[in-house]
Formats: sequence, structure tokens, C-alpha cells
Amino acid sequence: MTLHIDHVTKKFGTHTAVNQLSLTIPEQSMFGFLGANGAGKTTTFRMMLGLIDASAGTITWNGKSIGYHNSSQVGYLPEERGLYPKMKVKEQIVYLARLRGMDRKKAETELVYWLNRFNVPEYENKRVEELSKGNQQKIQFIAAILHKPELIILDEPFSGLDPVNVELLKEAVRDIQRQGATIIFSSHRMEHVEELCESLCIIHKGSPVLHGKLTEIKRSFGKKNLLIDSDMDLRYLSSFQGVVKIKERIEGITLQIENEEISQSILSDIQGKGFIRRFSLEEPSLNDIFIEKAGASFE
Repeated sequence: MTLHIDHVTKKFGTHTAVNQLSLTIPEQSMFGFLGANGAGKTTTFRMMLGLIDASAGTITWNGKSIGYHNSSQVGYLPEERGLYPKMKVKEQIVYLARLRGMDRKKAETELVYWLNRFNVPEYENKRVEELSKGNQQKIQFIAAILHKPELIILDEPFSGLDPVNVELLKEAVRDIQRQGATIIFSSHRMEHVEELCESLCIIHKGSPVLHGKLTEIKRSFGKKNLLIDSDMDLRYLSSFQGVVKIKERIEGITLQIENEEISQSILSDIQGKGFIRRFSLEEPSLNDIFIEKAGASFE
């Protein structure tokens, strides 16, 4: 069940929201879709789901379009959320599950499991409007995955959650993928995608800037980050050969260097000049790569 997006464009009047986007998302993978607000992520999701039509190009899942005919195999967590505030959690979730062909008893059993897993069993018979935004988010997530869909699209699933609940949701997403689902999620938080996804696409102003496996994207970038924590004044290293960029931190500095060999020259240069608490060579972050590729900061 591979998802193919082939030269898809979406225009609203004279505005091009998505421009010539082509992606292949393998089954049972975790795929990250990154972009700042307004980049075209949600528009792409709506086209994937058949909620809006593409102006050009095609989107197919297992060779067919996505629509009402296969909605029981798809789960969608929309960014703007869509729960009925006056309905109780149980009646709402069971109703939505039955719309997707799920047996009532099975839906009730699954709901109890997920409420317990998310540490909110007492919310089963509460109205949605009585819950905090973070807990509403958990309920919305349960609604998206309760019927065990094969393809799950999560639009900003971690927004509104505190760090503890972000970790709860991450682990749930990992477990669902291990059980065989294909998961696509968007985020403007690059660290979430780096932690969870094998492959990703970064979209900027409607066009793909980067696309591929995370490890290959980082390897092809070439540059590395060198973190040095010391009480010495190391700002002179900004003019050191092979240093591309320098960023000062409270504990020391972070250098972006052309390749890892440069780090050895720097180590030789600073040894004996003072106490070094940390000397660490790291892969570039997605944000580093995005800034170079898009010519702008992600945020």
C-alpha cells in the first residue's frame, strides 16, 4: 500500500499553495512532512484525503484515490481539530468508529484501552468541552486511530501537549507503526521528525526543498557541528580554516565545520590553552540543513 504523489499542484486563484510536489511514501513507514505555517502541508493532506481536488497531478494509494470508498482504512487527525464539544467522549468516539465500520463492543473495548494508556480513564463520560486542550488532543488522536487504519495522517499531532504527553503520544505512534500502519505526520518542530522518521520532506512556500531518507540527507550535507564547552575565549575560531559558522552559547560555542577532519585541527589548536569540558562532533540538525537549502530560518 504505497502512497504516490505525482507532480501535484494546488492553486487558489492566483496563489499557488502547493507546487509540483512528487513523493513516494512506502507502506509501514513513518514519514515526516515539515514546513512552517502556510508552507502547504495541510493543503497537501486534504488533497491526499480527497477533501479538495488537486489543480494538477495525481495522488494514489495502492493504485487508487482515497475517498469515502476506503475511508475505513484511513485515519486523519486534523490540525484544527473537529470534536463535538457538547457530546460525551464515549458516545462521540464510538459513533465515529461505527461510521468507519467498527463493531460497537470492539470500539468500546478499544476506547477503554486508549483512555487508560493516556492516563485519562475518568474522561469516558465527560463532555469534550470540559477537557483541557491537551486532553482534547488525546481524544482526537484516539478518534483517528481507534479503528486500526492502515494509513494514518497526523497534522501537528503534538501541538498543545506538555512534554510528558508528547512522549506518551510519540510512543503510541511508534507502536501503531510497528503493528503495520503507514504514518505521515506534519510538524513545525524538526526535532520530533528527526526522532521519529526514517524519511521526510521539507516543503517551503509550496515547493519541496528536501526529500529523502534522513540519514542520507544528513550525509549528503557533508558539514558537521562541533560543540566545545570551555571557559576559554574561542571566538577566534570563527576565522579558522574550514569553519563555516560560529554560534555562541552560555557554556561555550557551536561551530559548523566543512568536514569532520577540521575538528582534529581545531582540537590540536586549542589543546593546552585551557580546560575543555566538552568537545563533541555531531551530525547537522535538520534546521541547519533547512537554513542553507531554503535561505531562511525555519521558524
